[in-house]
Amino acid sequence: MTIRLSKSFMVLAIAFFASLVAFGNITDYGSNFAFVHHVFLMDTIFPDSSIKYRAIESEALHHAGYIFIIALETLTALLCWVGGFKLLGASGGSAKEFNARKKWAIVGLTIGFLTWQVGFMSIGGEWFGMWMSEQWNGVPSAFRFFITIIAVLIYLVLPDADDAV
Repeated sequence: MTIRLSKSFMVLAIAFFASLVAFGNITDYGSNFAFVHHVFLMDTIFPDSSIKYRAIESEALHHAGYIFIIALETLTALLCWVGGFKLLGASGGSAKEFNARKKWAIVGLTIGFLTWQVGFMSIGGEWFGMWMSEQWNGVPSAFRFFITIIAVLIYLVLPDADDAV
């Protein structure tokens, strides 16, 4: 039961984290929007970079992109809350029941991983050259986030047995 509780609380910890991120982006929309705005504009990457043609200048698209990010963060949080509490509720039951309850958490963690790895590392970091910006570089933070999420996901999907700790 200890391992099951550990897995449940780790999923809930990611739910809490994603909730705080989404809440911060919603309640401090303007300052956090500035981040997305500058990444899309590519106005702080190396001046002689040859990838500036990728910049998106439409502020409407900046807002749409930012709202999409917030939606993914919120979805990650909601699915991980549901998944974490479902796991917690099944932690004292059979291994088959506990394993069956993992699906919500797996989906939530997967969306979280994709949000920070694809959205921030791949699209923001590589496509828009965010790594070149001294002021608007979210690559290190995104890396910490998705590595933590993938570690919890890997731990969670390990099969649970009835004779486990």
